[in-house]
Amino acid sequence: MSPFTGLAIYMTIWWTTLFAVLPLGARSHAEMGIDPGDGGDPGAPVNPNLKRKFITTTWVSAIVFGLLWLVVHFNLIPLPHLPSEG
Repeated sequence: MSPFTGLAIYMTIWWTTLFAVLPLGARSHAEMGIDPGDGGDPGAPVNPNLKRKFITTTWVSAIVFGLLWLVVHFNLIPLPHLPSEG
Protein backbone atom coordinates (compact mmCIF):
# COMPACT_ATOMS: atom_id res chain seq x y z
CA MET A 1 0.00 0.00 0.00
CA SER A 2 1.55 3.28 -1.09
CA PRO A 3 1.62 6.24 1.34
CA PHE A 4 -0.90 8.17 -0.75
CA THR A 5 -3.29 5.21 -0.84
CA GLY A 6 -2.85 4.70 2.90
CA LEU A 7 -3.60 8.37 3.59
CA ALA A 8 -6.69 8.29 1.36
CA ILE A 9 -7.98 5.16 3.11
CA TYR A 10 -7.25 6.64 6.56
CA MET A 11 -9.10 9.87 5.74
CA THR A 12 -12.10 7.88 4.48
CA ILE A 13 -12.12 5.85 7.71
CA TRP A 14 -11.70 9.08 9.74
CA TRP A 15 -14.72 10.83 8.16
CA THR A 16 -16.89 7.73 8.47
CA THR A 17 -15.90 7.36 12.12
CA LEU A 18 -16.57 11.06 12.76
CA PHE A 19 -20.17 10.70 11.62
CA ALA A 20 -20.55 7.69 13.92
CA VAL A 21 -19.04 9.56 16.92
CA LEU A 22 -20.81 12.93 16.52
CA PRO A 23 -24.17 11.96 18.08
CA LEU A 24 -22.59 10.22 21.10
CA GLY A 25 -23.31 12.12 24.29
CA ALA A 26 -24.96 15.06 22.54
CA ARG A 27 -27.85 16.62 24.47
CA SER A 28 -30.20 18.90 22.55
CA HIS A 29 -31.85 22.08 23.77
CA ALA A 30 -35.18 20.24 23.78
CA GLU A 31 -33.80 17.42 25.95
CA MET A 32 -32.27 19.87 28.40
CA GLY A 33 -35.41 22.03 28.52
CA ILE A 34 -33.54 25.13 27.37
CA ASP A 35 -35.09 27.74 25.08
CA PRO A 36 -32.85 27.93 21.98
CA GLY A 37 -33.79 31.57 21.38
CA ASP A 38 -34.95 33.26 18.22
CA GLY A 39 -34.28 31.13 15.17
CA GLY A 40 -32.43 28.44 17.12
CA ASP A 41 -33.07 24.79 16.40
CA PRO A 42 -34.32 22.91 19.47
CA GLY A 43 -32.55 19.79 18.15
CA ALA A 44 -29.13 21.46 18.09
CA PRO A 45 -26.70 20.22 20.76
CA VAL A 46 -26.12 22.44 23.78
CA ASN A 47 -22.40 21.59 23.96
CA PRO A 48 -21.16 19.51 21.00
CA ASN A 49 -17.68 18.79 22.52
CA LEU A 50 -16.10 18.81 19.06
CA LYS A 51 -12.47 18.76 20.24
CA ARG A 52 -13.07 15.63 22.32
CA LYS A 53 -14.97 14.00 19.45
CA PHE A 54 -12.17 14.79 16.96
CA ILE A 55 -9.62 13.21 19.31
CA THR A 56 -11.84 10.14 19.79
CA THR A 57 -12.35 9.90 16.03
CA THR A 58 -8.59 10.06 15.43
CA TRP A 59 -7.63 7.21 17.75
CA VAL A 60 -10.55 4.99 16.74
CA SER A 61 -9.66 5.56 13.07
CA ALA A 62 -6.01 4.75 13.77
CA ILE A 63 -7.00 1.41 15.33
CA VAL A 64 -9.32 0.52 12.43
CA PHE A 65 -6.68 1.55 9.88
CA GLY A 66 -4.03 -0.46 11.72
CA LEU A 67 -6.21 -3.57 11.60
CA LEU A 68 -6.89 -3.02 7.90
CA TRP A 69 -3.18 -2.54 7.22
CA LEU A 70 -2.36 -5.79 9.04
CA VAL A 71 -4.95 -7.68 6.98
CA VAL A 72 -3.57 -6.29 3.71
CA HIS A 73 0.13 -6.51 4.65
CA PHE A 74 0.03 -10.10 5.91
CA ASN A 75 -2.49 -11.17 3.24
CA LEU A 76 -4.88 -12.52 5.88
CA ILE A 77 -7.77 -12.14 3.45
CA PRO A 78 -6.67 -12.86 -0.10
CA LEU A 79 -7.26 -9.90 -2.38
CA PRO A 80 -6.03 -11.18 -5.77
CA HIS A 81 -6.89 -8.07 -7.78
CA LEU A 82 -5.32 -5.61 -5.36
CA PRO A 83 -2.06 -4.28 -6.84
CA SER A 84 0.84 -4.98 -4.56
CA GLU A 85 3.83 -2.78 -3.94
CA GLY A 86 7.34 -4.07 -4.36
